[in-house]
Amino acid sequence: MTEVRQVTIIGSGPAGLTAAIYTARANLAPLVLEGEPSSTSDQPGGQLMLTTDVENFPGFPEGIMGPELMMNFRTQAARFGAQIETVKASRVDLSERPFKIWVGDTEAEPTYLSESIIISTGAQSLMLGLENEARLMGYGVSTCATCDGFFFRDQEIAVVGGGDSALEEAGFLTRFASKVTLIVRRDELRASKIMQDRALANDKIEILWNHRVTDVLGESKVASLTLENTQTGEPSSLDVSGMFVAIGHRPNTSLFEGQLDMKDNGYLVVEPGTTRTKIPGVFISGDVQDDYYRQAITAAGSGCMAAIDAERWLEAQHDA
Repeated sequence: MTEVRQVTIIGSGPAGLTAAIYTARANLAPLVLEGEPSSTSDQPGGQLMLTTDVENFPGFPEGIMGPELMMNFRTQAARFGAQIETVKASRVDLSERPFKIWVGDTEAEPTYLSESIIISTGAQSLMLGLENEARLMGYGVSTCATCDGFFFRDQEIAVVGGGDSALEEAGFLTRFASKVTLIVRRDELRASKIMQDRALANDKIEILWNHRVTDVLGESKVASLTLENTQTGEPSSLDVSGMFVAIGHRPNTSLFEGQLDMKDNGYLVVEPGTTRTKIPGVFISGDVQDDYYRQAITAAGSGCMAAIDAERWLEAQHDA
């Protein structure tokens, strides 16, 4: 018979591994399903595995490489007794306790049973789908201005997108860059009026209408972009040292459709000020429920919250 775990954590980014550290130190022997390296979502370590220098995570004054930081998280969780499995959950059943989790064949008996679950499956940035975009990720290609803007001081860079996120990124980047070119596929912006007004009034932002990026050029770092006019098909190039892709994010929530409440944009819903959901014993942390901050440090903080929420809930169940 399958053992019933006290806590199972799905996902292994900063939120999931922080939850693992805290629940392991609470002697709850957490099981962490960290995902699979070949997966396009729920990859072990989360989005920081695609990041080079991380300079805004407290405690590392000289900065640290994203993969190294996440390996430190993982090693610390394992040190305190977390069991980490490199597998991806294929199905969950939250209709009754113990909760059921499948890996692989969803028609077989459940792989794991758990009294509580912490969901930390994260979100993924939508990308352009270019081969060189992936190759140069972290070497001039970025999806986070807050994380990487500092590296582009006095340089010319580009932001791809026309929504609120793109204009917010562009505005933030003007604090560092000498010029920001906003590349927009259409002849209008999708952003709110106030964000449009700010961008149009910013002397450092130039909007390139009716263009799309067809390639990212550079050997070891971004050197230029190849563009195409979306109306005429005419090619052109743009010399920049960085490209920020801001066309949206997609939370990794497909496992929980029909079982947990979601916002219109697909992010999971928690009770305000907590990590609790409408299902007792199910907790959510990290970017899968955060469509606003989306930072490693805030994800880690919510992982700590989820661990404490789960620990106190389990104590209450035991006392009852």
